[in-house]
Amino acid sequence: MIKNKIQYEKQTVERMLMVYCKNKHKQKTQLCAECDALKNYAYMRLDKCKFGEAKPACKNCPVHCYQPEMRNKMREVMRFSGPRMLLYYPKDFIIHLLRK
Repeated sequence: MIKNKIQYEKQTVERMLMVYCKNKHKQKTQLCAECDALKNYAYMRLDKCKFGEAKPACKNCPVHCYQPEMRNKMREVMRFSGPRMLLYYPKDFIIHLLRK
């Protein structure tokens, strides 16, 4: 089982951003400035999550803590990267399906 849910969420966010940035912004090894800023924002929100380790999935959360613009950007990243995670990170993809 996942020992630290917040760390796992951070890892997943970073991986999704890497898939997105590699394909959309043609970055090979690191995130572009825009994607890095989104990653840092997501990390900050995860660190401040009032639910802590009991945190639900963001889309199921009663408290939407992202600013609307950042929420829309993250939604775009997740819509693009989600299906591709099977190719890039199959283990994470399967864990995500099992957690639903």
